Order: sequence, then structure tokens, then C-alpha cells
Amino acid sequence: MSFASIFSTLLIVFTFFVAIYMIGIIVFYFILFIISAFQLRKEYKLDQYEPYEELAQSSLTRPVSILVPAYNEEAGIVPSVRSLLSINYPEFEVIVINDGSKDNTLKETITHFEMVKVEKAIRKQVSSNEIVQVYQSTIYENLFMIDKLNGGKADALNAGLNVAQYPYFCSLDGDSIIERDAFIKVMKPIIDSKEDIVAVGGSVRIANGCTIERGEVMNVQLARSPLVIMQVIEYFRAFLMGRIGLSRHNLLLIISGAFGVFHRESVVKVNGYRTNTVGEDMDLVVRLHKLIKEEKSGKRIVYVPDPVCWTEAPESPKILRRQRSRWHRGLFESLWHNKKMMCNPKYGLVGMISMPYFFIVEFLGPVIELLGYIIMILSPFIGGVYTSFALLLFMLAIIYGSLLSMSAVLLEEWSLRRYPKVKDLVRLYVYSLSEAFWFRPLTVLWRVEGIVQLIKGNNSWGEMSRKGVSK
Repeated sequence: MSFASIFSTLLIVFTFFVAIYMIGIIVFYFILFIISAFQLRKEYKLDQYEPYEELAQSSLTRPVSILVPAYNEEAGIVPSVRSLLSINYPEFEVIVINDGSKDNTLKETITHFEMVKVEKAIRKQVSSNEIVQVYQSTIYENLFMIDKLNGGKADALNAGLNVAQYPYFCSLDGDSIIERDAFIKVMKPIIDSKEDIVAVGGSVRIANGCTIERGEVMNVQLARSPLVIMQVIEYFRAFLMGRIGLSRHNLLLIISGAFGVFHRESVVKVNGYRTNTVGEDMDLVVRLHKLIKEEKSGKRIVYVPDPVCWTEAPESPKILRRQRSRWHRGLFESLWHNKKMMCNPKYGLVGMISMPYFFIVEFLGPVIELLGYIIMILSPFIGGVYTSFALLLFMLAIIYGSLLSMSAVLLEEWSLRRYPKVKDLVRLYVYSLSEAFWFRPLTVLWRVEGIVQLIKGNNSWGEMSRKGVSK
């Protein structure tokens, strides 16, 4: 058999493999779509008469420490803190952790909130870099700021854990704007379950284009940048389809670092956030699942779609590329550090379904997709049966990318309806249909770049400059 015929056979076999792989993922996401649609609609109807105001006054509502790691967040830290101080929740503290910022993050916060140096008890239950000073606002007695040596986001959160005094804590990004009732809604599952839930994730939405005044989103609208609009759609797909479906069966491995509530004692048991990974949020959730299974406590980790946190998305392809490459490296590191759980029946469905899914689909998926794109590009030049294969892969790519994203937009409109303007919804639908033609291939390339960086041993975080979305 000649080399040409061997190559031809291998190419056909691989093309079939890519096609079957993509069909499998499409079916999987379709199932998640059905689960998410029913769950979203059920929760949307319940939300219309939930007694959230009563819950805000209830003695069962547990106090929360809100941790805000901030590194070079001068552009958005003040409105973010204002937003947190105005939340509708009976008892909470806000702890901003200045992680050795090189800009005026520390100065801006101290000045705007009239903060002074204080002596505050620090229980070093988890490891973190040295805390230089603790400040407290003279205007808001529940607002603190930690000034510490730079150690990264995970190290900053560990420092916050050592200072926090309440049984539950929330991790929030320094540029986040949170809705007033978000904490009542995100804490409700914990209260209803009699604290049988150790972590709850809320939805994250993109604030670019919105009108924000004094730390509150006044008007929700889309940004003009196509890159930002595609990220809005991508967030719909990740949160409304992926996380709702996985959460329904306690299979959720990711709670966004932008907005999540955790049981403090459980996090201390797993030694806090791991500092030698760029995916500290996912790594923590995986280790909490591990703790739950090893202790046989039957506790759960859930996602709640309604409480919303608004954050700034990258508008530059350069910054977005760094973010996606870093996320992909973080995904692998989280799986690798907890590889003992992979396909291990001791860890239940998390070990048998979630871990393999995130490795095969989320981590290896971009490599397979990239090879599929290469086949699609080369097939017309080779001719013959390969052209038919290229058309098949092209149609699957459209279904996998564009139509699934359009379904996510449909879920948003059907239930939560955060975008009231018809023109914004039309733009979302149009852009979702275009995803397979430009945005999806770009993110595939950037995620593959993350794998290359892993091979080269690149562990850098990457500079993530922000413009600030407040007015």
C-alpha cells in the first residue's frame, strides 16, 4: 500500500472521528439545553413570588464576608465597592484586598471611603503573603481594606479568608458591579438546604455598554464592539446552558471567580485557594467536591442563574487572547492537580462524568476543532470525497457554534430578559449566527495557544488592563 493511500485512509478515518466527536457534543449540549430550559422556566416562575424581602429580615439569614481582591483596579474599584455597600442584605462585611497594586488602587479606596489604619485580628488558617496593614472606613464600619505584598489573586483571597469573621464568604472581582438583591438570591439555596450547600455560583454578565451610576447598573444595553457582543453571547451559553445543566445533578466544577459564595470552614479544610495555578476558582470547586465525597457528607455545589454580577469584558483582541489562553491553562492545572479523581468511582458522578467531560470536551476539544478547520480548508484543494467531508464538518461547526449560541440567547430572552431593547436582542441573534465564521475559530486558536504555553512551562498571568465601565 502506497504512502498516498495510507494518508488518504487516515485522513478519512480522522474526519469521521471529528464528525462523530462534534455530533456527540451537539447531542450533549442539546440535552443540557432541555434541562436548562425547564429549570430556568421553573425558577423564573418561582422568582415572581419569592419572599426575598422577608428573607432579608429573617434571623436564618447568615452573615457574609465579601472578599474583593484588587490588583491595579484603580479604574473600577470605587464604584464596585459602592455597589457592594448598597446591597440588600442584613449583615455583611466588605474586605478589599490590595495585592501590591502598582497604580492608585490603595490611595483611591482610602481617600473615597475615608479609611484609617486599625488593629484587626488575623487568624492565619491558610497560607498567604505578608499583610502590611489593615484599614477601616470611618464612614462604613463594615468596610475594610487589606494592604499586602503581591502574591496573585489566590494569595489575596487567602489573606482575606484570614481576616474574614463570618461563616460564609463571597469572592468578587475588583471591577464587579453586583445587583442589590443578588446576595439574598444567592444565599437562599444555602438557607433552604439548612446549610447543606457548601458553594453557590451566580450569573456573571458583561457591563460594557451599560450605564452605571454610583455603583449601580441603571440601563442595560449592548456595547458596540462585535468582540464584546460575542462575549455576551458566550457568557449566556456558559452560564445558562452549561452550568444550569451540570448543577442540576451536582456535577458543576466551575464557580466563576467573579461571583461565588463559599462555606468558609469547608474552604479552610481544603487549605484555601491554591496559589500555584492560574485557575484557582475551578481548582477550589474541584477540591470541595473531593472533600464532600471523601467525608461522605452528601453536601452540594450549585449554580443560581438569577443573582447577577456585572463585570468588564476585554475589548481588545490582545487582552482577550491572553485571558482565554490563561483560562485554558487554568483548566488543565485544575484537572491535573486533582487527577486522582479522574474516572474514579470513589468520587461518584463528578469523577466519572464531570472530570472526563472537562478533559475530553473542554480541554482537548480545541485541538480537535482546530484539526477539523484545517481539514475543511484543505479538502477543496484535494478534491474528491474530501469536499463532501468538508461540507459535513462545516455544517456541524455551524450547529455546534452558531445555533447553540442562538439557543442560549433564546434562553436569556425566555426567562431572565436582561436586555429590554428589541434592537439589542436582534443584534444578539445576528451575531450568534455569525459565531462559527470568526469568533469560534479565534477562541479555538487562543485555547490551543494555552496548551502550547503549558508545554513550554509558561505560568504567567498576563497583564489585564481595564478601561473602567462606570460613569
